[in-house]
Amino acid sequence: MSSAPAPLVTDLPTGSADIRLIVTDMDGTLLDDAKRIPAGLWGTLAELRRRGVQFSPASGRQYATLAREFAEVAEGMAFIAENGTYVVRDGVELASDPLAPTVVAELVRTVRRLVADGVDVGAVVCGKRSAYVERTDEAFVAEVRRYYVENQVVEDATAIDDEVLKVALYDFGSAERTTAPGLAQFATTHQVVVSGEHWADVMNPTANKGAALRRLQRELGITPAQTMVFGDYLNDLEMLDAAEWSFAMANAHPEVIARARYTAPSNNDNGVLRTVARMLGLPD
Repeated sequence: MSSAPAPLVTDLPTGSADIRLIVTDMDGTLLDDAKRIPAGLWGTLAELRRRGVQFSPASGRQYATLAREFAEVAEGMAFIAENGTYVVRDGVELASDPLAPTVVAELVRTVRRLVADGVDVGAVVCGKRSAYVERTDEAFVAEVRRYYVENQVVEDATAIDDEVLKVALYDFGSAERTTAPGLAQFATTHQVVVSGEHWADVMNPTANKGAALRRLQRELGITPAQTMVFGDYLNDLEMLDAAEWSFAMANAHPEVIARARYTAPSNNDNGVLRTVARMLGLPD
């Protein structure tokens, strides 16, 4: 790969591509640092719908959380949830990739050992119906509620009755430096993905946002050349590979910037909508 920086969107001609599908990560990408929906999103989505362009959020967030966020415009919209392990459109599951119950149980026990060793971390067992946690302090539960609108506190997260899509870990320190290394035993058989400064996710080796996007492209009959993707963190890497129009946010992790074909303005500068407007020739 060339070491030259990816072109900025301002270097691209207006209306320069036949885009049929736009897929964007949420946190650090579409949302600003205060987790706010950008001004102008709903108007942009209405114009995209008028033009026949599909829009799909792709996030580590729970499906129920994404569906609530986009409730007023959700008809016909496909959601890539739980880092690609769950794809839903109009309430119908298009694809899922659940973990084996034995793996879930071992992950929960591993997190318990990390806590016993002094790591300030908690596990979120992400089921199709709900997220499940054992840790009950308000600081942790508040972080869980932000991403998992459907959540339950349980006494034993190894004994839940639900299909588990992934196990997410929230580290009050650094997920990349502390939690991810603590999950090394799973790295040879599963994906251990750092999805944010404080979050790490464990999923099946076949599960990622890129695999989910390719499944959605097949469902919709849309090619990578007709797909625009935005991301900022390591869990977005495979998704960038599935689109010819791949954009790293200016605030993205260095590996994401290196992987993407282009660079968009930062999440705090409304980078996704500004780029969409320029590439599709939408009014400002």
